[in-house]
Amino acid sequence: MNTADQYLKAIYLVQRMENGPASTGALADRLDVSPASVNEMIGKLQDRGLADHEKYKGVSLTDEGIEQAREALQTYCIIERFLHNVLEVEEFPSEAKALESVIDETVAERLDTIIDREPQCPDCFDAEADMCAELVGEGEAD
Repeated sequence: MNTADQYLKAIYLVQRMENGPASTGALADRLDVSPASVNEMIGKLQDRGLADHEKYKGVSLTDEGIEQAREALQTYCIIERFLHNVLEVEEFPSEAKALESVIDETVAERLDTIIDREPQCPDCFDAEADMCAELVGEGEAD
């Protein structure tokens, strides 16, 4: 998962929580980056046809952006569940965040063969807790 995927995932989750376009401020808070960084990446995502940004209203994902965000979210869930269920890492949420940018699709697919992922993944992801809903209460939400 690359940085653009992390932004797509964040936009997707903020859109779900706000039931509408994601504000750049909410994205900056969620990603712990500056609003200028968010604006720069949104411009890149818009150029790639993955997002639409309307000044003062926020950013929305295109259909292609939603598809890519859901794949990124599923990869994140795989990492979380592997760390929690297989390696029994106590601080799996923070470790998953550190690993999500370096795990590629092949590694995620191989990890997925080891874990017992829910068939509704990533729809069951708890956006507010920022972790797999099956693991909420067992990890520390950041």
